[in-house]
Amino acid sequence: MKRFLIFRNGCSTDGKIVGVSDAGKLDSVLAEAAKKLEINARVLYNHIGAVLDDASLIRDDDIYYVSEGEPFRSPLKPTAVPPVTVDDNNDRTSVKGHTRNLSSGTTPCTEWITLNVGGKDFTTTRSTLTQQDPDSMLARMFSGEKCVSWQSSVDETGAYLIDRSPHYFEPIINYLRHGRIVLDKGMSAEGVLEEAKFYGFRSMIDHLEEYIEKNQKADDNTPITRRELVLRLLATPTDKELRCQGMDFTGANLSKLDLRYINFKYAILKNSNLAGANLSYCNFERADLSHTKMDSANLLGAKMLCANLEGASLRGCNFEDPAGSRANMEGALMKNVDLEGSHMAGVNLRVATLKNANLQNCDLRGAVLAGSDLENCDLSGCDLQEANLRGANLKGAAFELMLNPLHMAQTVR
Repeated sequence: MKRFLIFRNGCSTDGKIVGVSDAGKLDSVLAEAAKKLEINARVLYNHIGAVLDDASLIRDDDIYYVSEGEPFRSPLKPTAVPPVTVDDNNDRTSVKGHTRNLSSGTTPCTEWITLNVGGKDFTTTRSTLTQQDPDSMLARMFSGEKCVSWQSSVDETGAYLIDRSPHYFEPIINYLRHGRIVLDKGMSAEGVLEEAKFYGFRSMIDHLEEYIEKNQKADDNTPITRRELVLRLLATPTDKELRCQGMDFTGANLSKLDLRYINFKYAILKNSNLAGANLSYCNFERADLSHTKMDSANLLGAKMLCANLEGASLRGCNFEDPAGSRANMEGALMKNVDLEGSHMAGVNLRVATLKNANLQNCDLRGAVLAGSDLENCDLSGCDLQEANLRGANLKGAAFELMLNPLHMAQTVR
């Protein structure tokens, strides 16, 4: 007795084991195949499409494809079938250590399937496509017992044709394999989401939407870089105001840029580098400029009302506008600020906090320092001619090597 496997023409699933005696005839083999597969069996093909015309040529463990008369169709992915042993007592077969019931008609989960997605082949197993999300399009395509109905959508190699992007399909097939979404650097999560919606992977859609939402929140908190600001500048017409109100520039290198007239109100610029930048007529009202480097910056007519400049370095800055537009720094927090050598004639520093600030050799002619906190402030070598210091806290302040003597009228209300 010889035992061999038969499949429907073009299929590599739902096979049946058939037995034939050494003296058996081809007609009896076809009759048995028709009974097993419930079709009108007329022709037997081997794995390369050759017609079997003599039952005596059959060998144990051979594989044949049964046709109702139509031409040979190559199965999806022919796989070598390992030796099969049959236990006649319980009608079970063992394949590579796996067992299955012959009567159930199920197949081992080693059924390989090839998908041609947008011209790129992806080889995987039927269980991978069907188990992760049983309601998806791919699961519905490959969870049935019949594969013949899909033959019109295969290429010449037997791979199923799907007209979608292979670039975005790769993370999808990997998700089906291990249940995790892994996106390579530069991969668009939105693109993968659109493909997941097309294939109907509900669980993946939920994960991707959550991932995109989290990343959007992270992007909202990411400081703006020099390049991003330059692109904004280039895209803004010269007659329009560039509004950067409330934006985060923490640690950004904005040195030597022409940033005139930009609205930085409430912006976060702490630890940024604005050295040598042209900041004339910028609005820094209530902005965070703590520990910012602004050495040699041009600040003509800049508005810094109640701005936080604690620990900032503004050495050699120019606040003096010959046209008479004065910088306004009223109420600014300027503890430990370094303004050495800055030109600040006429600057409004009313009620500003300048405790422990370095104002050596500053030009403060006509500056308004009324009510300001100048405790322990170093004003050595300053020019305070006609400056208003009425009501200022001058405790511990240093006034050595003054260019002009400080009159009592300048400090008394």
